[in-house]
Amino acid sequence: MQKTILLLGSGELGKEFAIAMGRLGQRVIAVDSYDGAPAQQVTPYREVIDMLDGDALDRLVEKHRPDLIVPEIEAIRTERFYDYEAQGIQVVPSARAANFTMNRRAIRDLAAVELGLRTAPYRYATSLEELEKAADEVGIPCVVKPLMSSSGKGQSTVRSREDLTKAWDAAVEKGRGDLAEVIVEGFIDFESEITLLTVTQKSGETLFCPPIGHRQERGDYQESWLPCAISERELHDAQEMAAKVTEALGGAGIWGVEFFLARDGVVFSELSPRPHDTGMVTLANCLSLNEFELHARAVLGLPIPSIELRRTAASAVVLADFDSPVSPEFVGIEAAMEDASVNVSVFGKPSTRVNRRMAVAVSSAPIGTGTEEVRRRATEAAACIRVQPRSTR
Repeated sequence: MQKTILLLGSGELGKEFAIAMGRLGQRVIAVDSYDGAPAQQVTPYREVIDMLDGDALDRLVEKHRPDLIVPEIEAIRTERFYDYEAQGIQVVPSARAANFTMNRRAIRDLAAVELGLRTAPYRYATSLEELEKAADEVGIPCVVKPLMSSSGKGQSTVRSREDLTKAWDAAVEKGRGDLAEVIVEGFIDFESEITLLTVTQKSGETLFCPPIGHRQERGDYQESWLPCAISERELHDAQEMAAKVTEALGGAGIWGVEFFLARDGVVFSELSPRPHDTGMVTLANCLSLNEFELHARAVLGLPIPSIELRRTAASAVVLADFDSPVSPEFVGIEAAMEDASVNVSVFGKPSTRVNRRMAVAVSSAPIGTGTEEVRRRATEAAACIRVQPRSTR
C-alpha cells in the first residue's frame, strides 16, 4: 500500500508528517522554495520550486504522478488543485478545502455568511484608504491580517488610527502570495483561545481531540497545553461549528480549527486544513496518536477508532533573535532535558530570522497533574535553550 505523496511545504509540521508517513511505508517527496527545509532532512526525495509558479507546479505533478498532494503552506497556486483532483489525484483534504483555507476571505465568508457561524465583525481592504474606512466600520481596536499568511506574519493589532499605516505596510510586506489585500477584524474581548483538532475520515465519523489552550504573541503561538479549561457548553458549540465547516469543505485529514472563548460564548476564528502548530504539544505522547499520526491515518484511509487523552502536556517554543543565512547552533539542550518530563524537538531550519521558531520543548505528566505545572516545565526548558550563530572555528 505504498503511495507517492507530494508534500508542498516542508517546514517543521511537514517534517513530523513525513516521519509519520515514513513509518507507514509511504514515499514522501518534500517540496519547498529552498533546499534543506526540515522535511527534506527526513526523506530521500526532494524538490525545490516556486510553488506560486503554476507551470512549475504542473511540471512537478507530471514528473512524479503522485497519488496524494498534501499542502503544508499558503503560498501555492491552489487553483491548480482542481485540475489535479480531476486527474484522479487525492488533494488533502480536498481541492475545495485547500483553496478556501489558503485565503482568509474565502474561509471567513464561508463560515460567517454561508454557514452562519459566529465570527468577529470583519471587512476587507485593498488600499490604505479602504483600510481606514474598514477600521471605522468594525471599530478600533481591531486586528489587521494579510489574506494569505501563516504564523502571525504581517498581523497587527491597531489601537489608534495612527497605527493603520504601519499595519497596512506590515500586512503587504509579510503576506504570502501576490494578494495586496487584508482582512480587518473587530477586536474580540476573549478570555482564552483554543485549537480544536478535528479529524475527518474517508469512512468513519468525525473525531475531535481534546481542545488545546494556547498563548500567542505577534499573532504566533508561544506555548500550548492540553487539556484546557472549557465548559461543556463551549465544547459542544466548538465541536458543532468545527463539524459544520469541515463538512462544507470536504475531504479527509486533520484540521486545526481555532476559536476565541469570549465571556458570552464561542467565536470562530480561523481554520487550517493540516496539522496545527499549537498541536505540537501532542509530540509529548499525551494522546493515543499525535496530530501527525492522526493526519497520516486519515489521509491514507486507515481506521482511527478513537482519540484518547493519556497525559497532561504542554509545549513552549524556542525562537531565534537574530538574522543569519547559516544554520545556527543550539546551546542548553542538555540542561533543558535534565527534567525527565521534558523532550526537545529541533526543527533543523537552515537559516534564522528574528522571532523565527527553531525548536519546541514539550513536557508531560500523569492525568490529574495541573496544566500550570507542565506549562512551567515546558517554558523553563525552552528558556534553557539558546539559538546562536554557528561558530566559524
